[in-house]
Amino acid sequence: MEENNLQNKEAHNKKMKAYWRENLRYLLILLVIWFLVSFGAGILFAPSLDSIRLGGFKLGFWFAQQGSIYAFVVLVFAYVWLMNRLDKKYGLDK
Repeated sequence: MEENNLQNKEAHNKKMKAYWRENLRYLLILLVIWFLVSFGAGILFAPSLDSIRLGGFKLGFWFAQQGSIYAFVVLVFAYVWLMNRLDKKYGLDK
């Protein structure tokens, strides 16, 4: 009986480690996208993007002022969707 409980606990721990590993991978990917949009497109690549115009504004300026906000909102919804999917995958959606 004790051995069975120990095996169940070990299986649960493995499952939770896999869950957190995937969760951290999602976080890392989304943080990289966030960095590229906010710092990259708004600051680092702004001079290159300024040759393109969007709504009368230079694209680098647009990303710094508006595009990064839209990207953040999309990333929040993407994280919610990914986490709901991950919770279902590991049976934690209840």
